[in-house]
Amino acid sequence: MERWVGSVAIVTGASSGIGEGIARELVKNGLIVVGLARRIDRLNNLKEQLKNESGIFYPLKCDMTKEEEILASFDWIKNNVGNINLLVNNAGFGRLTTLSGGKTSDWKDMFDCNVMGLSIATREAVKNMTEKNIPGLIIHINSIYGHFVPTTCAETENMYIATKYCVTALAETLRLELAKSKSSIRVSSISPGVVATEFVEAGGFSDVEDLYNQVPPLKPLDIANAVLYLLSTPPNVNITELTIRPTGEIL
Repeated sequence: MERWVGSVAIVTGASSGIGEGIARELVKNGLIVVGLARRIDRLNNLKEQLKNESGIFYPLKCDMTKEEEILASFDWIKNNVGNINLLVNNAGFGRLTTLSGGKTSDWKDMFDCNVMGLSIATREAVKNMTEKNIPGLIIHINSIYGHFVPTTCAETENMYIATKYCVTALAETLRLELAKSKSSIRVSSISPGVVATEFVEAGGFSDVEDLYNQVPPLKPLDIANAVLYLLSTPPNVNITELTIRPTGEIL
């Protein structure tokens, strides 16, 4: 981890849950972290909590469904903080919906954040890393739902599952694109099982709440530690996919 001290990291969706957990651990390990999220009050509170750690936390208000805000955020970071070494694409959400009767607006919102926002942020980070010849790392926070369709809830989580399948494809296609161009930028995807965050309540996923009674869910710190593990690997090692599930989870 020593070689990452002082490096600039961007964490999207840093105001709560997994994103907040990742931002905390990166700052504790000496990184300069810019947290992007809509809820600036929560980001400011996190900054206050981290003020005595070895790294630095910058709160930045950004709606990941709006390209102009993403572009403005990246410009601000490059002009005020520095060149980008690490991008953690964590922002994402789901809504219960059906394909036969769901709202187009719900479908679009999920794709705008989980797929388009991720892609725009990735493009901007790769451009900066490439221009400055930085051997950076792009990490997508994916889901086990990006690898299989669970029969227990497929009829109501269809579009969310589709967005996570997109993330799986986007991680591998970017890795291949960078490899063919002889880039030193690495791409990793982390696919958690059930994690105890606000995601379940916010999305109305009562079916996932039932899983909490089966086995204790993962904690945001568990995913943050996975990010630290990826950072600990040498530049010649690219962990392309890391799946993390609670012990005993059945889906």
